[in-house]
Amino acid sequence: MDQRSKYAMEHQRSGEVILISQPNSWQAYYWWLDDARAPEFARTVDIHRKPGYAPVELFLDPQLSLPSVQVGWRLIKKAAGLRMLMDVIPLDANLVRGSHGRVTDRPEDGPLFISSEADLVPSRLVEAVDVKRLVLDHLFIKSGAGYESLKHTG
Repeated sequence: MDQRSKYAMEHQRSGEVILISQPNSWQAYYWWLDDARAPEFARTVDIHRKPGYAPVELFLDPQLSLPSVQVGWRLIKKAAGLRMLMDVIPLDANLVRGSHGRVTDRPEDGPLFISSEADLVPSRLVEAVDVKRLVLDHLFIKSGAGYESLKHTG
């Protein structure tokens, strides 16, 4: 059996190499051994310079004293037009529980697609590659607007 078929990843958007996390884990991209030498973007929410998704961005650094005040101060500086670095993200990958995008061993433990528009959601299991279409359906079909130009973008 083809390995991609085993994990239902034989679609055209599958990469050449597919890494699958163990349950309750993720592939941290940290390549440095000393946090003092981490790149500047590691402690910031900066999706354009990071090599992949970093779920640790969902956390504030637990080492910050008065984190709300520190975040507030940075936002005040930004609102005033000053340059600032929103460097409040921890470098502790152990804060992350779970994995991102891992196919679960039991479908009922997997992600949910919740909608108040039952007629727009299929009664079968929703595959990850179908989510874009479902979101577009919710945005455009319900409003009566078309999205033909967006249908073929992947």
